Amino acid sequence: MVGAMRGFSRTGGPSTPAPIGLAAAANGAITLLDVMRGLSGCVLETVERGKTIFFPGDPAERVYLLRRGAVRLSRVYESGEEITVALLRENSLFGVLSLLTGQRSDRFYHAVAFTRVELVAAPASSVRRAIEQDSAVGLLLLQGLSSRILQTETMIETLTHRDMSSRLVSFLLVLCRDFGVPGTEGITIDLRLSHQAIAEAIGSTRVTITRLLGDLRQAGLVQIDRKKITVFDPVALAKRFS
Repeated sequence: MVGAMRGFSRTGGPSTPAPIGLAAAANGAITLLDVMRGLSGCVLETVERGKTIFFPGDPAERVYLLRRGAVRLSRVYESGEEITVALLRENSLFGVLSLLTGQRSDRFYHAVAFTRVELVAAPASSVRRAIEQDSAVGLLLLQGLSSRILQTETMIETLTHRDMSSRLVSFLLVLCRDFGVPGTEGITIDLRLSHQAIAEAIGSTRVTITRLLGDLRQAGLVQIDRKKITVFDPVALAKRFS
């Protein structure tokens, strides 16, 4: 997995910095997207599914905001094992730890496009200057980082399940919460997920995931159509495997 290839394409050029006001941020008129777009050197990037955004140990030169899609953050251990620590949804901020540690090579995670993604990327130096100039920017970034930490805690809780069936169910419930679209039949996870992608996310194998999803389908708890999973009743799913 660590050997994955990077896959960026960029659109547009660097944006022109725009001042961020405390009052505007306080009443919710300014978003993280507004902040990122207003930073010097900001660019829009597209990364294809399965491509690496950054590796552990890479220079921490940019901060990212996820515009569209999902990004998987994982830790890679000396044994070669790779454990998912977060599955980021739209409007998630990541790559920001360098601003707190002051290090330029502090990428602790392997960041991979779980789906095709669109990112807003800005130089860490521009983000740091914006924080120094306007505390409202720092507040917004802190809120974004807090949300990312909560996502990490949720994923860690999912992976604490020892049996793989419970781990899979917990993962599906997280996806329903973060990527779910309510419909007449239940909640459809708005991601096209291969069995291999699910297996990699929760530390399993494709064969095991295929078997477990088949069990859930036979039990009338889920359906799968063109790699999109619909959970008919998340409460029933959670109760059955709690």
